[in-house]
Amino acid sequence: MRLKEEQIARLAEHVLEDLTKAGLITLKKERGVLLAAVKTVIAADIKAEEALERDAERLLEESLRSMGGGTGIDRHKMLRMIKEKLARDRKIVL
Repeated sequence: MRLKEEQIARLAEHVLEDLTKAGLITLKKERGVLLAAVKTVIAADIKAEEALERDAERLLEESLRSMGGGTGIDRHKMLRMIKEKLARDRKIVL
C-alpha cells in the first residue's frame, strides 16, 4: 500500500494520540521527537511490505516459468501463498 507523506504523518499522530489516551505509554521525550520516530517506523514497515510484494511477484513468475507457464493455476491464490510464506520467514505481519 502506497501512502503519501501527509497520510503517514496523520497515521503517526493517531497512533501516538491513541496510545497516550489509552494510558499505554507515557511521553518521556518531546512529542515531536516521538512523532518523528513513529513516522519512521511506519515508513519502514511500508517499504518492507513493498519489497515483500516485489519478491513474491518475482518468485511467482519464476515458479510459473519452471512449470511451463502454469496453465490452469490460480495466480492470485499462488501469489497470496508465496506472500504469506515470505512474510512468515521475514517476520512481517500482513
